[in-house]
Amino acid sequence: MTARRRTDLPPGTLEGVSSDPTVADAPGRPDVPGSAEDSPFRSERTARDEAPQFVLPLVVRIEKAAPPARTDALETAARAVLTILSDERALGDGEWAQAVRDWQDARIRKVVRRARGAEWRRAEALPGITVTGKSAEVRVFPPVPLDGWPKDLVKLQVSGTDLDDPEPPVDADPTAPVLWLNPDLDMSAGKTMAQAGHGAQLAWWELSDEQRAAWRDAGFPLAVRAADPARWSGLTTSGLPLVRDAGFTEIAPGSCTVVADHPALRS
Repeated sequence: MTARRRTDLPPGTLEGVSSDPTVADAPGRPDVPGSAEDSPFRSERTARDEAPQFVLPLVVRIEKAAPPARTDALETAARAVLTILSDERALGDGEWAQAVRDWQDARIRKVVRRARGAEWRRAEALPGITVTGKSAEVRVFPPVPLDGWPKDLVKLQVSGTDLDDPEPPVDADPTAPVLWLNPDLDMSAGKTMAQAGHGAQLAWWELSDEQRAAWRDAGFPLAVRAADPARWSGLTTSGLPLVRDAGFTEIAPGSCTVVADHPALRS
């Protein structure tokens, strides 16, 4: 069944709440109608915060001798989120489905950590999915309780995920999905990976089953690019899915971080 947009959010909007540079929080599932008392825009605790809290772990492989390119890591992280959302183990009666439902029923959190060498090999031995880009490898795991991380993941470092692009990324294909980043924000690679994952997830929620299947079967093509400053304001008011951040780290509260521009969602 196609998910419905939450009724307590402006169209296409997702509010991120970050307590860590590489953590992104969001309101709960879009197919659960909310109320004014449960609005994700309220700063005080709500019923969502009383529910068991889960987090979606993402681990990026960063070897000292060959770190991935920043843009490729962002795009690979976004595809990793889409990959687990569409995996049969996360759907219906699949072995990860209950954890995914619990995660989406509360505050949606994503945490990006880094690994290399033996750390990466131990992470790969845990249940999850490794998504590979041109130079990046990102492993996504089924959601875990905030206080119930596997020991081989909780040991991994959150800091040190700053990455660079050896060459400027090419222009995005206008016929393909693009996750547009706010050009006025300076976010670490880890935080941006989490935000890009949010943008991809919002686009996924908005698509029909047929559109989702087509995107999945094509291998989730997408680009992550900084928007032209002259276009950013128009993108945020276009009705396309929009990610906001509560501003606990790195950026100001209420900042718009990502616009998810999928061709099927353009008016």
